[in-house]
Amino acid sequence: MNVFETFFKLGIHHILNMGAYDHILFLVVLCAIYQLVDFKKLLILITAFTIGHSLTLVLATYGWIKISSDFVEFLIPITILFTSIFNLFQKKRQISNTNHWIRYATALFFGLIHGLAFSNELKTLLFKSLNLAKPLLAFNLGVECGQLVFVIAFMLLTFVLVRIFTAKPRDLNLVLSGAGIGVSLLLIIERYPF
Repeated sequence: MNVFETFFKLGIHHILNMGAYDHILFLVVLCAIYQLVDFKKLLILITAFTIGHSLTLVLATYGWIKISSDFVEFLIPITILFTSIFNLFQKKRQISNTNHWIRYATALFFGLIHGLAFSNELKTLLFKSLNLAKPLLAFNLGVECGQLVFVIAFMLLTFVLVRIFTAKPRDLNLVLSGAGIGVSLLLIIERYPF
């Protein structure tokens, strides 16, 4: 297996495993207010998140920024909490353009935080490598691919719940965002670094 393929698979695995439950929970609450017909908007939102975490992943892996991993792990549930609370104030199914641009900017910013968490794991794998560009690109593409697989599966599940089981989108948002608030508060208490 070549370097690109190895790190691509590592990126996918980083997302699609139970050890990444906090990242998966963030994706769930990020998607909670969307339905399958909103997939294009959601795809842009996920890509904004990926751009953010790719940027800090590169900066931290090269050693250009350094932030305590305990502090970063503490910030991740805060991103989940904030996104969940924002969802609860989403009154209508249709998201206004202003709210959508706010969500893009927020996803980009929160991606910066999540990228710092990814960098801690990736640095240990790359410490002997002289050329980091190819593994970093492969890892980022793997992370994006893993996120897209998860988001597509999640959106299909919500489609089935709404269309076949007649769940109300607003109720799904409340349940998912409420769960996001509960779990993120527990993680914040557990990871409090001070």
